[in-house]
Amino acid sequence: MLLGFLPSEAVLRKYNLPQFVDVITAVRQGNLLLLNQALAKHRAFFIRMGIYLMLERFKIIIYRNLFKKVYILLGTHQLPISAFHIVLKTMQVPDVDEDETQCILANLIDKGYIRGYLSYQHQKLVVSKQNPFPTLSSFL
Repeated sequence: MLLGFLPSEAVLRKYNLPQFVDVITAVRQGNLLLLNQALAKHRAFFIRMGIYLMLERFKIIIYRNLFKKVYILLGTHQLPISAFHIVLKTMQVPDVDEDETQCILANLIDKGYIRGYLSYQHQKLVVSKQNPFPTLSSFL
């Protein structure tokens, strides 16, 4: 799953893994709130299986998917950082401010999840016009 290949709901049900349905849905939708709820709901199971911390790594992928939706909605390659900040607040990310938002964006760029750069002077994320959000399997 961390390589960008997510199982279908049918596969999860076939192998009796309903605990992962919400996790996979959250990753696909870029829904950080749903991931946090799923991790809280099934925390004991994930810890017992020894994968809780591994599932926490999905957060960076969810940030990427969530920010890709912002890019699609705004329809431009110059994106105001404030738009990402508003989305993070909507997803109830605790203690998020403009600096934290920039830090998340910088980490996504550094890891290759987003192709672009931050313009601090203009408070914008400038993404590549060609494939700004590469597929996860292309670099993992």
